[in-house]
Amino acid sequence: MDSACINYKDTGSFSPTVIDYLENRPELRPFYSYRPDMDGFAELLENKKIVADREILYTVLTKQYAKVSPLTTHHSLLTNNISLLRSENTYTVTTGHQLNIFAGPLYFIFKIVTVIKLARQLKEQFPDKDFVPVYWMASEDHDFAEINYTNIGGKKVHWWYEASGATGRINPDTMRQALNQYKGALGIDHHADELAAIVEQAYAGFDKLADATRYLVNALFGEYGLVIIDADDRAFKQQFAPIMERDIIEQNSFKNISATNKELEALGVHIQVNPREINFFYLQDGLRERIVFEDDHYKVLNTDISFSESELKQEVNQFPERFSPNVVMRPLYQECILPNIAYTGGGAEVVYWLELKSNFDFYKVDFPILILRNSGLVIGKETAAKIAKMELEPAQLFNSTDAIKNDWVKKHSEHTLSLADEWRELSGIFEKLKLRAYKIDNTLAPSAEAVKARLKHAIDRLEKKLVKAERINYHLRLEQVEHIKADLFPGGSLQERSENFGLFYVKWGQAFIDELIKHFEPLDFKFTVLTE
Repeated sequence: MDSACINYKDTGSFSPTVIDYLENRPELRPFYSYRPDMDGFAELLENKKIVADREILYTVLTKQYAKVSPLTTHHSLLTNNISLLRSENTYTVTTGHQLNIFAGPLYFIFKIVTVIKLARQLKEQFPDKDFVPVYWMASEDHDFAEINYTNIGGKKVHWWYEASGATGRINPDTMRQALNQYKGALGIDHHADELAAIVEQAYAGFDKLADATRYLVNALFGEYGLVIIDADDRAFKQQFAPIMERDIIEQNSFKNISATNKELEALGVHIQVNPREINFFYLQDGLRERIVFEDDHYKVLNTDISFSESELKQEVNQFPERFSPNVVMRPLYQECILPNIAYTGGGAEVVYWLELKSNFDFYKVDFPILILRNSGLVIGKETAAKIAKMELEPAQLFNSTDAIKNDWVKKHSEHTLSLADEWRELSGIFEKLKLRAYKIDNTLAPSAEAVKARLKHAIDRLEKKLVKAERINYHLRLEQVEHIKADLFPGGSLQERSENFGLFYVKWGQAFIDELIKHFEPLDFKFTVLTE
């Protein structure tokens, strides 16, 4: 594949706060630790204090991977990386995501590729240390409606099921219809059978969605050494129990993050998440409900479960696995059980992490370097040929369909469609009229200016009509623009936010992953356009 890079700002698809972070806006500096560059990593590594228990991490991961052992035996790099986590010179670079069926939209894949490439580059820069890419499965998330579908080749594959509780604990045995639909959408060409076999084994071979997702992601990325972690585990929660107990009772995260959010709002930052007084859920099979403090008791919403303070402490101590952090406490949990130095996320994630640093400081846990995941656009041969024929540059593809058409017509028309020169001449005439009117009566100057404004409006309308008339002359050629935009921006949004990876994998197989790893540059912070 050929690649071209575009500044994120030029795509018009990323928030001002993300752009400000990448461009090192001074006002944002108090809300993160180190800059996302090699100098920042050097500083962090110099000062990093690990709070994670490496032996527990190794033991739990070994136990979790035993469930997919037939596959992992072929991935020596993965096996080595899990062992390396016991070493004090090993650090993780992590991304996290929900358990979207069939890996959801492309950016699921892009997140993981980013951490794999970043881990390699960090090893090159700091050869005396080791860096392990990690995918954190959001197995405790309970928002099933966000993960129960995917879009592939213009078709929506939906898992129709009424789920409750943590999604990682759901049995995928009701997925057969969705599984057959997805396999049907893959077709029969190239690597279709290979991917069909992977998803069949994943979703028909395990009784928990977390295990199914681990199998699928491991089949795609195990050979690159990606370690997949499911934090819905008693041993992990036991490490986090002191903070869970303290935060539920003292409500520190609510105070710290609320104060930070006020500061960010004053800078014009759009707040992504707001903390609650208690930022934990009570978790059992089929149940994940908020904990609230009412009438001197800690109550689990929509249940009859409640605790006094002493009973709550006892419950956290005896059954830490029953407590689940919400979106603002999950990052702190992550940094407590991993020797982590970087978190990779999308634009909204980067912004919500900016809300959290004061809480990390309060609990004396190091804040990781925030990395905006790589974004990409994948263009197949047929669409690439249309783009070449239309002589469009990669950056133009992000403009609206109308804007692309107008620019193309102005560039290729045999006629001069711009009235800029004529308007300059008319502006000169109006300046003379304005001066003459002023000399006669100085109150007439605004009237002349108003006439000029009306004429400018009329000239602009005439120019639009000229372009529109010429567009009709070129309508057959301009239809190609609509085909290009529909293919690359399904539903009007970025391809990566909608389209599943499946058809790209069918076409190129594992080489698709290799190409992404080859071309993505995690610390360049550019949008990557890949063309077949």
